[in-house]
Amino acid sequence: MAQEETQGAGTAMEEAPTENMVQITFLPEGKTVQFEHGKLPYEDHGKEESILDIALNFGITLDHACGGNCACTTCHVWVKEGAENLSAMDDDEADRLDMAADLQLNSRLGCQAQITKPGKVVVEIPAWNRNYVSEEH
Repeated sequence: MAQEETQGAGTAMEEAPTENMVQITFLPEGKTVQFEHGKLPYEDHGKEESILDIALNFGITLDHACGGNCACTTCHVWVKEGAENLSAMDDDEADRLDMAADLQLNSRLGCQAQITKPGKVVVEIPAWNRNYVSEEH
């Protein structure tokens, strides 16, 4: 029961997610996906229901050189909205983020930041990350 919808750059769906639904928008593409919390198939992309796992489940490119093992910073994202719906940052993630380019107060590693409850989340993939040439292409 997963849906996706593409919006204009920088805009998100106006409707709030229904009960037990997670709605996550990836900027700057403006691609919004929606799924039932706890029901997303897990494909070993970082932690279960992590931003990385969600992105890859819906065909959104988010680089992850270490395979989602919190050993690099290539899946670095900025959480623009809905940080309260994500897991708290643990020490390993905080230590790894200290090495990330363009670190901001809302920075998270996509492989570590997990959805913990239904709701709306908006993340931005930094330009330097979007321009990477990945082995899968």
